[in-house]
Amino acid sequence: ATDLLIICMEAGLSFDQALAKVASEIKLKSEILSQELELLLMEVRSGFTRERALRNLALRTGVEEIDGLATMVIQSERFGTSIGDALRIHAETARTKRRQKAEETASKIALKLLFPLLFFLMPAIFIVLLTPALMQLKAAFS
Repeated sequence: ATDLLIICMEAGLSFDQALAKVASEIKLKSEILSQELELLLMEVRSGFTRERALRNLALRTGVEEIDGLATMVIQSERFGTSIGDALRIHAETARTKRRQKAEETASKIALKLLFPLLFFLMPAIFIVLLTPALMQLKAAFS
Protein backbone atom coordinates (compact mmCIF):
# COMPACT_ATOMS: atom_id res chain seq x y z
CA ALA A 1 0.00 0.00 0.00
CA THR A 2 2.89 2.34 0.75
CA ASP A 3 4.38 1.82 -2.70
CA LEU A 4 1.04 2.56 -4.35
CA LEU A 5 0.77 5.71 -2.23
CA ILE A 6 4.24 6.78 -3.40
CA ILE A 7 3.35 6.16 -7.05
CA CYS A 8 0.13 8.17 -6.74
CA MET A 9 1.92 11.09 -5.10
CA GLU A 10 4.69 11.06 -7.71
CA ALA A 11 1.99 11.11 -10.40
CA GLY A 12 0.86 14.47 -9.03
CA LEU A 13 -1.95 13.61 -6.63
CA SER A 14 -2.15 15.30 -3.26
CA PHE A 15 -1.70 13.18 -0.14
CA ASP A 16 -5.46 13.00 0.47
CA GLN A 17 -6.21 12.15 -3.17
CA ALA A 18 -3.50 9.49 -3.12
CA LEU A 19 -4.97 7.99 0.07
CA ALA A 20 -8.42 7.88 -1.55
CA LYS A 21 -6.97 6.15 -4.62
CA VAL A 22 -5.07 3.63 -2.49
CA ALA A 23 -8.18 2.94 -0.39
CA SER A 24 -10.21 2.17 -3.50
CA GLU A 25 -7.48 0.12 -5.22
CA ILE A 26 -6.55 -1.99 -2.20
CA LYS A 27 -10.14 -2.91 -1.32
CA LEU A 28 -9.91 -6.34 -2.99
CA LYS A 29 -6.64 -7.26 -1.32
CA SER A 30 -7.29 -5.89 2.16
CA GLU A 31 -10.81 -4.83 3.04
CA ILE A 32 -9.83 -3.81 6.57
CA LEU A 33 -6.97 -1.54 5.47
CA SER A 34 -9.23 0.02 2.86
CA GLN A 35 -11.88 0.77 5.49
CA GLU A 36 -9.28 2.28 7.84
CA LEU A 37 -7.94 4.54 5.09
CA GLU A 38 -11.48 5.62 4.20
CA LEU A 39 -12.13 6.38 7.88
CA LEU A 40 -8.91 8.44 7.95
CA LEU A 41 -10.13 10.43 4.96
CA MET A 42 -13.56 10.96 6.54
CA GLU A 43 -11.91 12.27 9.71
CA VAL A 44 -9.86 14.75 7.68
CA ARG A 45 -12.95 15.85 5.72
CA SER A 46 -14.97 16.27 8.92
CA GLY A 47 -12.52 18.77 10.35
CA PHE A 48 -9.81 16.78 12.12
CA THR A 49 -6.29 17.89 11.39
CA ARG A 50 -4.34 15.42 9.29
CA GLU A 51 -2.02 14.91 12.27
CA ARG A 52 -4.92 13.98 14.57
CA ALA A 53 -6.47 11.70 11.94
CA LEU A 54 -3.16 9.90 11.35
CA ARG A 55 -2.60 9.46 15.08
CA ASN A 56 -6.14 8.05 15.41
CA LEU A 57 -5.37 5.61 12.58
CA ALA A 58 -2.21 4.47 14.36
CA LEU A 59 -4.10 4.04 17.65
CA ARG A 60 -7.00 2.16 16.03
CA THR A 61 -4.80 -0.31 14.17
CA GLY A 62 -2.02 -0.78 16.69
CA VAL A 63 0.30 -1.78 13.83
CA GLU A 64 3.90 -0.64 14.22
CA GLU A 65 4.37 0.08 10.50
CA ILE A 66 1.26 2.27 10.37
CA ASP A 67 2.40 4.12 13.49
CA GLY A 68 5.78 4.74 11.84
CA LEU A 69 4.09 5.86 8.65
CA ALA A 70 1.87 8.29 10.54
CA THR A 71 4.85 9.71 12.42
CA MET A 72 6.86 10.16 9.21
CA VAL A 73 4.01 11.92 7.41
CA ILE A 74 3.38 14.20 10.39
CA GLN A 75 7.06 15.12 10.64
CA SER A 76 7.31 15.68 6.89
CA GLU A 77 4.39 18.09 7.01
CA ARG A 78 5.69 19.81 10.12
CA PHE A 79 9.20 20.37 8.74
CA GLY A 80 8.20 20.87 5.11
CA THR A 81 10.11 17.93 3.68
CA SER A 82 8.90 15.78 0.83
CA ILE A 83 6.27 13.26 1.92
CA GLY A 84 7.17 11.09 -1.08
CA ASP A 85 10.77 10.75 0.08
CA ALA A 86 9.68 9.97 3.63
CA LEU A 87 7.26 7.33 2.35
CA ARG A 88 9.97 5.77 0.20
CA ILE A 89 12.30 5.52 3.21
CA HIS A 90 9.49 4.06 5.32
CA ALA A 91 8.63 1.47 2.64
CA GLU A 92 12.27 0.39 2.34
CA THR A 93 12.61 0.12 6.12
CA ALA A 94 9.43 -1.98 6.35
CA ARG A 95 10.68 -4.29 3.57
CA THR A 96 14.02 -4.70 5.35
CA LYS A 97 12.28 -5.56 8.64
CA ARG A 98 10.05 -8.11 6.90
CA ARG A 99 13.07 -9.69 5.19
CA GLN A 100 14.98 -9.90 8.49
CA LYS A 101 11.99 -11.47 10.22
CA ALA A 102 11.67 -14.05 7.43
CA GLU A 103 15.38 -14.87 7.66
CA GLU A 104 15.10 -15.24 11.44
CA THR A 105 12.14 -17.59 11.07
CA ALA A 106 13.99 -19.61 8.43
CA SER A 107 17.04 -19.97 10.66
CA LYS A 108 14.86 -21.38 13.46
CA ILE A 109 13.43 -24.06 11.17
CA ALA A 110 16.73 -25.95 11.01
CA LEU A 111 16.76 -26.38 14.77
CA LYS A 112 13.12 -27.43 14.82
CA LEU A 113 13.79 -30.08 12.16
CA LEU A 114 16.78 -31.53 13.98
CA PHE A 115 14.85 -33.54 16.59
CA PRO A 116 12.32 -35.18 14.24
CA LEU A 117 15.20 -36.03 11.95
CA LEU A 118 17.18 -37.67 14.74
CA PHE A 119 14.27 -39.62 16.21
CA PHE A 120 12.45 -40.74 13.06
CA LEU A 121 14.73 -40.66 10.05
CA MET A 122 18.02 -41.81 11.56
CA PRO A 123 16.61 -45.07 13.03
CA ALA A 124 15.11 -45.93 9.65
CA ILE A 125 18.45 -45.28 7.95
CA PHE A 126 20.26 -47.46 10.51
CA ILE A 127 17.76 -50.29 9.97
CA VAL A 128 18.22 -50.15 6.19
CA LEU A 129 22.01 -49.99 6.45
CA LEU A 130 22.55 -52.50 9.27
CA THR A 131 20.01 -55.19 8.33
CA PRO A 132 22.15 -56.70 5.52
CA ALA A 133 25.23 -56.71 7.77
CA LEU A 134 23.30 -58.38 10.61
CA MET A 135 21.91 -60.98 8.22
CA GLN A 136 25.43 -61.79 7.01
CA LEU A 137 26.68 -62.05 10.60
CA LYS A 138 23.79 -64.35 11.46
CA ALA A 139 24.55 -66.52 8.44
CA ALA A 140 28.25 -66.62 9.31
CA PHE A 141 27.64 -67.73 12.92
CA SER A 142 24.98 -70.33 12.13
